[in-house]
Amino acid sequence: MKIHEYQAKELFKKFGVPVPEGGIAFSMDEAKSVAENLGGYPVVVKAQIHAGGRGKGGGVKLANSLEETEDLTGQILGMTLVTHQTGPEGKLVKKVLVEQGLNIVKELYLSIIPDRSTAQIVIMVSEAGGMDIEAVAEKSPEKIIKVSINPLQGIQSYHCREAAFGLNLPPAAIKPFSIMLVNLYKMFVTYDCSLVEINPLVLTAKDAVIALDAKVNFDDNALFRHKDILEYRDLDEEDLLEVEASKYNLNYINLDGNVGNMVNGAGLAMATMDIIKLAGAEPANFLDVGGGASAEMVENGFRIILSDKNVKGILINIFGGILRCDVLAQGVVEAAKKTGINVPVVVRMEGTNVKEGRRILAASGLNLTTAVDLKDAAQKVADIVQK
Repeated sequence: MKIHEYQAKELFKKFGVPVPEGGIAFSMDEAKSVAENLGGYPVVVKAQIHAGGRGKGGGVKLANSLEETEDLTGQILGMTLVTHQTGPEGKLVKKVLVEQGLNIVKELYLSIIPDRSTAQIVIMVSEAGGMDIEAVAEKSPEKIIKVSINPLQGIQSYHCREAAFGLNLPPAAIKPFSIMLVNLYKMFVTYDCSLVEINPLVLTAKDAVIALDAKVNFDDNALFRHKDILEYRDLDEEDLLEVEASKYNLNYINLDGNVGNMVNGAGLAMATMDIIKLAGAEPANFLDVGGGASAEMVENGFRIILSDKNVKGILINIFGGILRCDVLAQGVVEAAKKTGINVPVVVRMEGTNVKEGRRILAASGLNLTTAVDLKDAAQKVADIVQK
């Protein structure tokens, strides 16, 4: 789950990570009120959406007066902000963060992520702060310093020193940086984060280290432990179909292709999408209905696929194990009765009760195309959507 910058900074404050003074505003009047309470200019007006690259897209502006604050807030609120992370459709800005300006000497990069390949937690730092870290990693990988931490031992003082030296911090900034890093690591572990990123982390003229930006993502599977974090969820920033699917415990990710997929098992779903691409088509979604799916879950999954106007054909790829083929077939038939199928459907089905599943589909009167194997199914659905 993603949260907004201003929400991430609320968590930072809770854990003693320094951030600029500021406040959230949903209107020009509220933005002016926040700016006046900050007690001086310049202030920064920052669009709040779940995407990076806001500055390059025109979503971050510096205001040197109350009038400028009002004017810039009016420009940003209601705009469709397009960045490299939003895609060409962009995101509608409904709120802004108004913060005090800082006397910045140096912009740095800092993040904490889990490394599943080594089962460690990795701190990444770089002097190339304020830039796209992906570009830095590609062009100048030597500028990125990685510090690995055994989660059973936790963060130690030598980890902090290694990160501080990698950033070439002045001596006066090393202690406050180390305190901040320990607190940030504590927050990462406490809230089961999948990412904590500060870009830029700034060094001020007084050798203070402050999180000028804040990006925090959480492991969805651990949210049941963090009811307070769930309150930060902003459904307006999420894909509508993904929000609908989450109501039924369906693992669904909306993509921009034209072949809808229904598969049981995440690995099989990824393999199915790969084979669709090899056949010359593009998957419209990832949908894993799970091994223990009921007919109702299958029905809801099918309905969500059909809600995507880009879908020109559907591929059902089921290997019956825990989820029996007859249960899947019954769910598809029920969904078809309630929603109406207006696109071709290709079915590849094997496993438990496969004969009964095929009988249910054959007796349904639906316009279905059967396939002998996955390769055949992918080619058939690709041929259909390319007509």
